[in-house]
Amino acid sequence: MLLYFAMVICGISLLVWSADRFTDGAAAIARNFGISPLVVGLTIVAMGSSAPEVVVSVNAALNDTPGLALGNGIGSNIANIAMVLGITALVVPLKIQSATLKREIPILFFFMLLVYYLMSDLILSFSDGVILIVSLVIYLSWLIYIATKSRIKSIQANEECDLMLSEIIDELPDQMPNLKAFMWLVIGLVILQISSRMLVFGATNIAYMYDVSDFIIGITIVAVGTSLPELAASVSGVLKGEHELAIGNVIGSNIFNLLIVIGIPGMITYVPIDPSILEFDYALMFGLTVAMSIMAWGSKGKPGEITRLEGAILLSCFIGYQAYQLFFNS
Repeated sequence: MLLYFAMVICGISLLVWSADRFTDGAAAIARNFGISPLVVGLTIVAMGSSAPEVVVSVNAALNDTPGLALGNGIGSNIANIAMVLGITALVVPLKIQSATLKREIPILFFFMLLVYYLMSDLILSFSDGVILIVSLVIYLSWLIYIATKSRIKSIQANEECDLMLSEIIDELPDQMPNLKAFMWLVIGLVILQISSRMLVFGATNIAYMYDVSDFIIGITIVAVGTSLPELAASVSGVLKGEHELAIGNVIGSNIFNLLIVIGIPGMITYVPIDPSILEFDYALMFGLTVAMSIMAWGSKGKPGEITRLEGAILLSCFIGYQAYQLFFNS
């Protein structure tokens, strides 16, 4: 039993570390080949924070535990809002005034509704997965176009670029020679695979031992572990005064989770969906997103803000939800 818990802890630790190394290497190679820093930040770095969720979901689906993959996707979104933003706001109250964020929030709602519609027949099929992956490609293409256009317009008008776009560029990993970057890319990718398999193997056996579903393990232990990169990035961001980046990481990660973390397992295997997942877990994710949006939007010309009290409420909701899943729903 202790071996399986050790594999989960070790797997999560290596997963977080290797995701950073993989992202650093990939971002450096892209920049060395002349790709715009803004494009690198919006794609490679943004997707890098979701790399743990992606590789875990892929390996879970290949290991015939699609419930773990689905739980990881939905649970990570719940953790990003309630745990990551909750803890971050407790450290430093978040002030949000980025126009980019206000554009991304409606898109997040659109994709949540899309995923809900695709899962409403209680099966996630290959065609559903394809729709989600194609949606991700379209979204990234649109995001790059809009962000690049906005930055060029700001430069031509001699105006300051949108806060979140500036913070994305400022937070890019340091540049490095191609050989070193390629080395970290390969090392990161290899350890990502090994650590994700360790995590899935350990988590699956814990589920069997305690006679709980792989979905419960995915939405609790695994989701918390794979959300640690977002937590580290958000806390680090607010300590540097980059409030927009902190909440931007959460919104971007949640979009990636909906489209790729849930989409890829559907392309690998049929994923059966219990009605209670849509009625409770997905509904909670939707409700937390509404709460986050209200806090971040602001009113009467004032910027949005997530206060320490609101952060404490979000974190309390997360702790209560995790306790319910582990002790009452298993």
